[in-house]
Amino acid sequence: MPSGGPAVSLSFHAEQSVFSDPGDLARLYDGLPHDPEQLARVVRDVMIHRLEGDLFGHTHPADRLHNDAESRYIDVVLRILAERNDAPLTVRREPADRFVGTCRDFTLLHVSLLRHAGVPARLRSGFADYFGTTGFHVDHVVTEYWDTERGWLLADAQLADPEITANWAVDFDPMDVPRARFLVAGEAWRAIREGGADEAAFGLHPPTEGPFFGERFVAGNMRLDLAALNKVETLLWDVWGEEEGEPGTALPQSSREFYDRVAPVVSGDVSFEAVRRLFAEEDGLRTPSTVTCYAPFNGTHLVTLR
Repeated sequence: MPSGGPAVSLSFHAEQSVFSDPGDLARLYDGLPHDPEQLARVVRDVMIHRLEGDLFGHTHPADRLHNDAESRYIDVVLRILAERNDAPLTVRREPADRFVGTCRDFTLLHVSLLRHAGVPARLRSGFADYFGTTGFHVDHVVTEYWDTERGWLLADAQLADPEITANWAVDFDPMDVPRARFLVAGEAWRAIREGGADEAAFGLHPPTEGPFFGERFVAGNMRLDLAALNKVETLLWDVWGEEEGEPGTALPQSSREFYDRVAPVVSGDVSFEAVRRLFAEEDGLRTPSTVTCYAPFNGTHLVTLR
């Protein structure tokens, strides 16, 4: 159980954030199950990943490919889903009716449904070793939810459909992702800095495909993970503070030493008090009202958050 006031921590994570709140579309949650596994399947059946078109024999319309995953807030996601198909969320959508998102969108909807059901839940940003290239840890986001018997468990709603799971190197229960198969960002940083892991083995793609890998990228994931632990669940390409800088460039030594101090706070049995204090006191980590968005399709721009 997390240190620093377990009851307060669980209560905090059982309540919606600005990002996960369904708002006036909470009515769409009526009649949904409360079981985390069943809710993960609800998510899986109404969403499709940007990169999953081939798995479904489907080509995403360009506007959806470019714009759906720019939806920061779950009420916007729900509105898009309802406009495409107004059936209950328990009805499996055809690919053309699904929200075209990323791992963050699968996870945010799962977390929103869990919080609505009274289950403490939060997003965790890190790196998974079960997507594609052997030995490479892919940038990924999963759910961390509270199990009354076992404590915090990791779940991957993107894997909730066995037909999808069969395409990946998954030999575990998606509702109990082994911590060794998904390293939260702080653990990935420590694996590089303390364990001698190759920084080029952590990123968005293998490094031959772009600049989004290595220490700067892992540090950015730590920033996202700390924010999510504080229920600020931004887009994965929102950047601020310590992470302002050209993707792919080396971090200065002062920043490396700074993240050496941050990593233990967001690793292992997370202390609620410690992550709240770090987020509140460090200007370079706390999410400002305006962030720089490095949108993959729509270009770099400034965004003022709700």
